[in-house]
Amino acid sequence: MKVIADTGLCQGHQLCQGEAPDVFGFDEDADVVRLLEEHPDESRRQDVTTAVKYCPAFALSIEED
Repeated sequence: MKVIADTGLCQGHQLCQGEAPDVFGFDEDADVVRLLEEHPDESRRQDVTTAVKYCPAFALSIEED
């Protein structure tokens, strides 16, 4: 799985960090999400999927490898 973060859509809510803090970081200066792990381990799928699902700005997505 590959995680995609569209920083042009991100509104800085940081909900993704609550679901998967080892995958999603935050760039304080730009006020947008920052990917910490573009290809997280499969064991993180549920948390990453939840973060994508509940992103208020629809800035996150998953591509299958």
